[in-house]
Amino acid sequence: MRRLPPLNAIRAFEAAARHLSFTKAASELCVTHGAVSRQVAALEHHLGLQLFRRLNHQIQLTDEGRTLLAEVGPALDRIALSTYALTRKAGRVVLSINAPPTFTMKWLIPRMSGFQRRHPEVELRLTTSIAPVESMALPELDAVIRRLPAPLARFDSREFLRTNLVAVCAPEILERASIRGSQDLARHTLINASTHPHAWEQWFAAAGLEAITPGGLLMFEEMYFALQAAVDGLGIALVPEPLAVDDIAAGRLAAPLGAPRVYDPSYYLIASPHTTHRALLDDFTEWLCEQGDESDRLCVEVLGQRHRR
Repeated sequence: MRRLPPLNAIRAFEAAARHLSFTKAASELCVTHGAVSRQVAALEHHLGLQLFRRLNHQIQLTDEGRTLLAEVGPALDRIALSTYALTRKAGRVVLSINAPPTFTMKWLIPRMSGFQRRHPEVELRLTTSIAPVESMALPELDAVIRRLPAPLARFDSREFLRTNLVAVCAPEILERASIRGSQDLARHTLINASTHPHAWEQWFAAAGLEAITPGGLLMFEEMYFALQAAVDGLGIALVPEPLAVDDIAAGRLAAPLGAPRVYDPSYYLIASPHTTHRALLDDFTEWLCEQGDESDRLCVEVLGQRHRR
């Protein structure tokens, strides 16, 4: 019997070592920072070795850590590629897409049935992450969706959804204290996501509004949590308009300040150079563009604000 170390711990170590960041590893693996830290600590205890040095909130690999990464990184790549090849040989049509978690939950999944009706023979396999494209295991993916300020020069990327930041809250929040202008936000709790911690300051500046001191602040690890906190009446969140428009249209959220022209990075689909389903991926990209246009029309209908094209 092979004496293997805990494989979940190995996976957490490899991601943290590749990024030199527990936070980025947690995002890639869709777990918390603490979960990655505990897995790495368990692996270090199992091996009786120190794999990382922690210095001023940064991590560095020890000599033992670098040696381990050089072995387990290629091993995990081989496992991924071999299982990926087996599913291809089995004749299954699988399109593997990696996208940010909030975008996947609030925008992509509610629209996926349209693509599945168009291609019932295709299994759309979704994973979530906000890790940089360059750090992703592209051989096992067909495409990656990310918010970017511009196309990536080294990859085939296409913009399909533009974003406009909008302040949203539960309707009952406005019943307690109305919001007629930005200064009224001083009576409310503002919600932030740690992935964009300075969003409110940048939003006030870009909208040409005077910054205020809010009644309170809430910080969440992911944008999805910030958006859900707004739905649950905990305060006012600043989110990309397409991710909130369905909730606004359904009455679960309100946009008391409308939609000032404060633009954020667009969503792009970045094709993996290793994809073997190029024609199918092109069709998926066209479908995304169609959905992006429909989403933009809904934003115009709900919020009365047109994006610049």
